[in-house]
Amino acid sequence: MGETLIIGGGGMVGQKLAATLDASPLHPDKKVTLFDLGFPTNGAPAAVRATGNATDAALIKSLISKRPEMIFHLAAIVSGEAETNFDLGWQVNMGAFQTFLEAIREEHNASGGSYRPRVVFTSSIAVFGPPFPDKIGDEFLCAPQTSYGAQKAISELLLSDYIRKGFCDGLAIRLPTICVRPGKANLAASSFFSGIIREPLNGQEAILPVSTDVRHWHASPRSAAGFLRHAATLDTSLLGNRRALNLPGVSCTVEEQIEALRDIAGNDVVALIKPEPDDAIRTIVAGWPRDFAPERAVALGFKAEPDFHEIIRVYINDDLNQ
Repeated sequence: MGETLIIGGGGMVGQKLAATLDASPLHPDKKVTLFDLGFPTNGAPAAVRATGNATDAALIKSLISKRPEMIFHLAAIVSGEAETNFDLGWQVNMGAFQTFLEAIREEHNASGGSYRPRVVFTSSIAVFGPPFPDKIGDEFLCAPQTSYGAQKAISELLLSDYIRKGFCDGLAIRLPTICVRPGKANLAASSFFSGIIREPLNGQEAILPVSTDVRHWHASPRSAAGFLRHAATLDTSLLGNRRALNLPGVSCTVEEQIEALRDIAGNDVVALIKPEPDDAIRTIVAGWPRDFAPERAVALGFKAEPDFHEIIRVYINDDLNQ
């Protein structure tokens, strides 16, 4: 893997990815550029940390003019904010992504066609909408029921078309909900899935806005970084013209999450979870997928945790005391 650009490199997943690239024998030259609105203190190492907004076309064009061979595009407005701030969601999650692809096309043409980077785009299981089968297979159609899901689905199609035209190579990976996320809660509607584990383990009260029978699809931050690394070196000819993948994860109910936490940390920790129904969050979550049969991704070597107990252990080992 040559020079690498991570757009959204200041976020949690971007930082996890950058840290693992720094330690990877696949990336001995450490030529990693991170781009984001800002970066955490004592964050992941990088050759360059560039600050700016993904909607700034001139900045994006400048980054692409360096012709990085590998580009991870992680930048996005999260689901809850995309739903409440309609204009901003479309501007960042779709408009800025097309601007990014246009910058690649311009550089491709300027190179006489020789510049054709690998792009790994983080999409979402929110591209799917009900009614759902018991398990969503690789043939299930995209019919998002949120603005965020629509923005991700359109971006997948844009990427596929730019790949088809030969401007770049790559794929879109539909991440499960990443759990347990370290740090503070964000504006994602799914934030509580992490909060009901993270806050109690840190001795803090956690709010549960949905019923315990809600089922969802999860993978850890460690798995997310692994998905991205694997996508970077995948033989994309194996994908044919279908460049979006459902990734593996763990399907479990909120009750099963809580019971896993009880098994690992005890009743006193679980007692810090306080039910507080939120109709807006319940409505959004009701339109999300619950379980998958990601046969293509598994056959291609993508891996996640076997159960939610392991997802909790990953958080404890990687992030609890950081």
